[in-house]
Amino acid sequence: MTPLMRPDDAPQLERALALLEKTPQLLKTLLAELQEDTLGWKPSPKRWSIGEILAHLAELEQVYGQRVQRIVTEDVPALEAYDQNAAAAEGRYSRPDPEESLASFIERREGTLAFLSMLPPGAAARTGKHSEIGSFTLSEMLHELASHDLGHLRQIAELYRAREFHPHSGPFRKYSNPQP
Repeated sequence: MTPLMRPDDAPQLERALALLEKTPQLLKTLLAELQEDTLGWKPSPKRWSIGEILAHLAELEQVYGQRVQRIVTEDVPALEAYDQNAAAAEGRYSRPDPEESLASFIERREGTLAFLSMLPPGAAARTGKHSEIGSFTLSEMLHELASHDLGHLRQIAELYRAREFHPHSGPFRKYSNPQP
């Protein structure tokens, strides 16, 4: 049990924190053999490429890291919503090099986890106030971050599957329908 938690928080939050720790390695493993053109491939103009997802993860990790620090150091900080659609429309996800985005994400995630590991008992119950959803605890935000990680891991896997393997599976395509 990490110091961050009270005993009643422990089991569920431990799983969320474990996933947050594993995500960088899961991404590195998944992306290790990826073809360069697959990183930039988009199934449609309105969907994100793997490279754009990596840029999004890097940018959002910075946002979440700052939120964690504010929740711990301020009393109920007011936190603005993060508009991922605006970030994408501004081209912030399409410009960065995917390898640099992954490295940035990993560095920021390690910083977030290091900060979390030093928090006092009960810190997971501290709260912030989000401009769209209202009050939430640090524990709830960390669960959302773990869920967010899983969503994008799935999305990256589906893009990889749809681009690299599904087109070459011949008659077996009948049995799968990637949803990138």
